Amino acid sequence: MQSKTNSLLNTASELCEDGKFIEALKCYDKVLHIEPNNTKANIDKGVTLQNLERLSQAIQMYEKVLNSEPENIDALINMGSALHTLGKYTDAISYYNTVLRLDEKNTLALAYKGLSLGELGNISIAVKYFTKALSIDCDYDLAQSSLETAKKFMHSN
Repeated sequence: MQSKTNSLLNTASELCEDGKFIEALKCYDKVLHIEPNNTKANIDKGVTLQNLERLSQAIQMYEKVLNSEPENIDALINMGSALHTLGKYTDAISYYNTVLRLDEKNTLALAYKGLSLGELGNISIAVKYFTKALSIDCDYDLAQSSLETAKKFMHSN
């Protein structure tokens, strides 16, 4: 069974890379039929649903993982991302804060928290998070572009 699920997960990943999200969902469903609690399949299905803008379904996938693995960093970050997309910035920040309690140098959580803070109008605090992410990974494009945008916004106001 393990080789079949791994094969299905690899196929789903390739389909996602090709933008074939509906076909990928079918692979994830096959894996979850065999292994309903497969963490990778649940998270990756959530990400795929998120790519299809099916956010409430994506959130359900992340919740399923977090119910059994409350400190799963991938599920926490993706949950925050889905909530951010829904405009629930404060809720998203709470998930990023959980990640940062577990791994204070998680650059993705730092940058995403900065984005949510920026959306809430806390630009100067957002800049601190983008800067911290860049101090850990100076080549992190998301943090760099977000920092530049935030600084431009601060100087124009």
